[in-house]
Amino acid sequence: MTTTEAVAARSVCWRGGFGRLWTAAVVSKFGDALRLAAMPLLAASLTDDPLLIASVTACGYLPWLLFGLLGGAVADRVDQRRAMWAVDLLRGLLMAGFALAVRQGLASIALLLALAFALTTLQTLFDNAATALLPALVPEGALAGANARLMTAQQIVGAFLAAPVVPVLLLAGAAVPYAADAVTYLVAAALIASLRLPAPERAPRPAGSTLRAEIGEGLRRLWSDPALRRLCVATTLCNIGMGALIATLVVHVTGWLDAGSGAYAAVLTAVGAGSVTGGLVARRLAERVGRIRSVFIAGTVQAGCLLITGTVRELWVTVAAMAVFGVMSMVWNVNQATLVQERSPADMLGRISSAFRTLGVAGAPLGALAGGAAAAAWGGNAPALLAAALFVPAVASLAGLIN
Repeated sequence: MTTTEAVAARSVCWRGGFGRLWTAAVVSKFGDALRLAAMPLLAASLTDDPLLIASVTACGYLPWLLFGLLGGAVADRVDQRRAMWAVDLLRGLLMAGFALAVRQGLASIALLLALAFALTTLQTLFDNAATALLPALVPEGALAGANARLMTAQQIVGAFLAAPVVPVLLLAGAAVPYAADAVTYLVAAALIASLRLPAPERAPRPAGSTLRAEIGEGLRRLWSDPALRRLCVATTLCNIGMGALIATLVVHVTGWLDAGSGAYAAVLTAVGAGSVTGGLVARRLAERVGRIRSVFIAGTVQAGCLLITGTVRELWVTVAAMAVFGVMSMVWNVNQATLVQERSPADMLGRISSAFRTLGVAGAPLGALAGGAAAAAWGGNAPALLAAALFVPAVASLAGLIN
């Protein structure tokens, strides 16, 4: 392969399929961020019960635990492009109906819970299908760049663009953010439906093959690959730590650091800005040191950031540490997603990627509970130290993969 051919193989072409998929993902993420920012406010206006308000968020996790593996198996059976636009069309109609209910004053906590559950159930199929579709749109050498562009753009619109827009939309009416979300789903569905891809080629399934058997096959394939197995275990441990940190970060900043709500916003902004920077450097770092080593470095630096956050009682130190933490989070995420795509057979990618997502979602609420208990027992900095303690064995499990 010539130098020009090698560069082309690593380059992401915006024209055609990837550009449309990127636009659909960014538009849809913007709508999701609008809804997620507005929904807690709506829930708080409907009830004073903290448990019911928190249950709306919990319903966003539960479908992954119930249907995550099933969504991956279905994604491997169907035409991913058709599945994605059909799911977005259905989600757009659901959101339009919900916006109408809010407009007519018919919203209730029960309706919020049902909507959150339904949207995330559909997302289990959409996300796994999207992961499986991307390698069909870009060369294998360009997967890291494509993942970085997708994740970075979604981080920008989710963390920085949507939140300031929500108060403006709410001035026009309580239903407007949800109507806007419905429009973004429908736009994304149209973009994905416009992709011109041949139907995926798959070997005929054995007679009598069931979804349950295919899920088991995917899990066995994941576990038989040493790199994917260790990466999956490491990701699960890190997500438990992340759940502990995120759930109690406000306690850490406003309590242990004795800072105000503005300081909490500054820490969140630092993480978001760091994530954007991480998306810009993730591919270059992997090209220099290798993909597995990039994940190892990212986890090691993150563990150090957590240790500093949990021991140094200075706001500026926490802001700086969380900014670096955000950079390394994106480096980890981009290279993890790319490793899964590169090392998984095309006809099993949905099932293997769904295992990662399901375990990751399971770790987040578990970590949130552990973080809350640690903060109550030992102080507001304890969750950060707990997270650091979980990152250490996670990173250690990857050390054996580095040549």
